[in-house]
Amino acid sequence: MPAADPDGPGSRIDRVVVAVVALVAVALAARIVNLGTRPLHWDEARVGYWTLRSLDTGTLAYRPVAGGPLLYVLGRAVFDVMGATDMTARAAVAVVGGLSPLLALLFRGPGDGRDGRPDSGYRLGDAETVALAALLAASPVLIYYGRFLRGDLPLAVFGLVVVGCGARLLDCDADGAAPAGYRYLGAAALGFAVAASGFVVGYVLCWLAAAVLTVDQRRLAEESVDARERIGAALVRLRGSPRAALGAVAVLLSIHLYFYAPRTGGGIKPTPGTVEAAFVGAARRFYGVRVVGRRQGGEHELLPYLSAHAETLLAASAVVVVLAAVGFAADRYGPGPTRPVVAFHAYWAGASLLVFPVITEESAAWLAVHTIAPALVPAAVGAGLLVRYAARALARDDAVGVAVAGLVALAVVGGVGVAVADTAYGPTTTENPLVHHAQPADSLDPIRADVSAAAEGNDGVDVLFYGPTFVARTEADTGRPPVSDAWGNRLPLPWYIERTGAETTGVRGVEGLAALDTVPPVVIAEASQRPTLAARLDGYEANTYRLSLWNREIVVFVRR
Repeated sequence: MPAADPDGPGSRIDRVVVAVVALVAVALAARIVNLGTRPLHWDEARVGYWTLRSLDTGTLAYRPVAGGPLLYVLGRAVFDVMGATDMTARAAVAVVGGLSPLLALLFRGPGDGRDGRPDSGYRLGDAETVALAALLAASPVLIYYGRFLRGDLPLAVFGLVVVGCGARLLDCDADGAAPAGYRYLGAAALGFAVAASGFVVGYVLCWLAAAVLTVDQRRLAEESVDARERIGAALVRLRGSPRAALGAVAVLLSIHLYFYAPRTGGGIKPTPGTVEAAFVGAARRFYGVRVVGRRQGGEHELLPYLSAHAETLLAASAVVVVLAAVGFAADRYGPGPTRPVVAFHAYWAGASLLVFPVITEESAAWLAVHTIAPALVPAAVGAGLLVRYAARALARDDAVGVAVAGLVALAVVGGVGVAVADTAYGPTTTENPLVHHAQPADSLDPIRADVSAAAEGNDGVDVLFYGPTFVARTEADTGRPPVSDAWGNRLPLPWYIERTGAETTGVRGVEGLAALDTVPPVVIAEASQRPTLAARLDGYEANTYRLSLWNREIVVFVRR
């Protein structure tokens, strides 16, 4: 009996799996270390605040304006066990991002051929698999937003899992036989993706465009290919037997129900109304807010959004973009048959360049996540080319070739490292292309500490917001969205104040301040109101803080 290949997937110690697991450890460390150092962005604070409020009230219902329900449901569980801090608020996203290198194994082929590529067009070689895991672990955009309380990173990871499972199902015998686990895992990942963010609509559009272009590419490359026959065969393999298809649908619907069903008293009541709210009601709300409401609010110009998106990609992930372009070109125009898995992800990334600037309501750096994630597959192919070139140079004792490969590898690793240092862990300033303007420029822990100390020894209201910027004419319930613009102007302070259990109120001007029997121990206002309040708050100490990168400075008066 021949000895097992020590590097092959059937060996006792699988070096590829060991490498991927090691990269998972690196990815988790890169996302968890100092996770709570940066203050919460306004969007993060919304999610954190409403999660705390849902824990207090025991109720939670899907609100499209607040994003997908995934982070709220996970956040409730994390806060209930570990308490609410900046670190625990981001913990779920960090763990999803830290475990993401594991999904590279979904794309791994049964073994490398002579050219370093697997025989299957739906798989990656061993070197490409490790490269994909490394890029998932170390890409600057994925690290930064893997430490950020938004649904973009979970959506991207689960979207890749969906496609990876689909690739596994397509890479099976003609009769459609394949391990049922991939079908159920793909259905579960799709359910989590839908719960993560409304941007999943953009993923469906990109997947459709990528599928059409991939099929058309195969038809052009092989004149004998019948596109309709190929599509039909692919659908049969994806669907499987009727029993398997029904099982996958059941998994998808169960996950959707779990996340979208309204919670009362801390749990889900299995009633027809609950089911209707999770499926029909959620879809109706999404359409009303994201489609009808957006049309009423007006459309944005495409070119500025597209330009900003491209600038972010080049500024934060130029190495990944270059590797992806090289990998796609080599697979598309190089010797040997093209691989659908490479073409699909390249076309997916290309489609995202147009789709997300169109469907988004705000031009922001987090859109880069949805382009970089699919681009990592062709980028891994580009990195695999470099590995194979270096291996051939070593086999030929080609000193020049080894030197060239080493220099290119050094440039790639160095480029990624510099980008990570400058962006993922870079300064919270306008010089960082991944930092959004709604990111506080100062630490807000002193405010939380002052409010907490004031609340401990105070009876009654603890915090007073002053001025029309922060106080609406008619205060509404802020326990769930939507809320007034004036309350939104307070962000991210509601998150930090709610954690202390402090009671808040507000007055719009000096008349309201004078009408108070007792001024609360903490007063918060726009920085421009400092002279007005200083004359009326004897015995208070004032400090200023920047709640954003620009145009949002406040003054906090604390009674000493």
